[in-house]
Amino acid sequence: MKLAYQAFDRTGRAVTDTIEAADSHEATERLRRQGLYVTEIMPSDHAKASDAKATADRTPRHRLKNLAMFTRQLQVLVATGTPLLQGLMALERQARDATWQAIIGDVRAKVEEGSTLAEAMSEHPRCFDTIYRSLIAAGESGGNLDAMLNRLAALTRQQLKVRSSIASTLTYPCLLLTVAVDVLGLMIGVLLPRFTGLYDTLDAALPPSTQVLLAISDFVRGYWWVIIGTALGGGIGAKIWLSSPTGRRALDNMVIRLPQFGRIVRSFITARIARVLGVLIESHVPLLEALALTREATGNSCYADLIDQAEEAVTKGENISSAFARSSLINSYVTEAIRNGEQTGQVAPLLLSIADFLDEENEVVIKSLTSIIEPIILIVLGLLVGLVALSMFMPLFDLTAMAGGGGA
Repeated sequence: MKLAYQAFDRTGRAVTDTIEAADSHEATERLRRQGLYVTEIMPSDHAKASDAKATADRTPRHRLKNLAMFTRQLQVLVATGTPLLQGLMALERQARDATWQAIIGDVRAKVEEGSTLAEAMSEHPRCFDTIYRSLIAAGESGGNLDAMLNRLAALTRQQLKVRSSIASTLTYPCLLLTVAVDVLGLMIGVLLPRFTGLYDTLDAALPPSTQVLLAISDFVRGYWWVIIGTALGGGIGAKIWLSSPTGRRALDNMVIRLPQFGRIVRSFITARIARVLGVLIESHVPLLEALALTREATGNSCYADLIDQAEEAVTKGENISSAFARSSLINSYVTEAIRNGEQTGQVAPLLLSIADFLDEENEVVIKSLTSIIEPIILIVLGLLVGLVALSMFMPLFDLTAMAGGGGA
């Protein structure tokens, strides 16, 4: 009988696979001799049912990184003539993330049962989105899975590069803001109250700035539970509101309308639309279907509406550029470039070129913006800390001046 098992090898790596044995005792003994410590073993039918439910609800911690590596490795294996099932088994064995390994194992099991790769991946929509599965299906039906995997590998690598660039660029400013808040909180909540008794002994009028800081300090220490409760309640309320269609649309509209920052967001979304649509058209996906898939990848309801308008224009026999030209969300030079591509029949290569150009430009803008933000944060932090420190010591300076004047 065929048994599915979960075990750990001598290095502590999780192993999930199947084995043919007369019963579970024989299977466990054979696996033990192979250096595996079995934690669970059951008939494969039961295992598939339980694993399918468990893995479908889980998402690896580094989904995009795992997906990019998986796609590139599978493309290399398929390109070198490795059978798909054998390639999936190899990728399952070498996966380091236990959740990702279980997902690949489930995909491999379904392919082994006769499902197509796209059908097997549809059980895990959190890991393999609609665009990914559509391109895989197109590659399988057209017999060019290798080419589709190559395009998907390039697409996922670029998405990972953009995300990593944004994360690494914003890490230091976020760290500075965290330090600024912590320092000010420590001075107002801990250090300033220690001066209160000293100020009382001075029996002198305090400067207005010192009085304001003392009032803030008293409020924070006396009503900290109100502040924390309000922050938590506001955060939960904001999250619930933003989860609603109205809140999400309001946030999307606000983000793209912000001064300076909104222009950067619009450029990033435009690059994403151009890249996804270019890859889909290059893969010979029907235009209306490509637009529908691109709409899911926009990540912004305002741009989703724009793609809807483009779909409607295409249905009426118009070009995509005509819908884009009627909106201020797409830069005019991008619209003009798309129009030229439509006239020459080179829409896909041109869209990919636009995406490359925008991504490079966005990376430069983000780095330049960060180089400006960092010193501004440092200057503001220094001014605030200096103001607090000066307000704390100003009464002592006044007392010293008065004592010096009296002595004279």
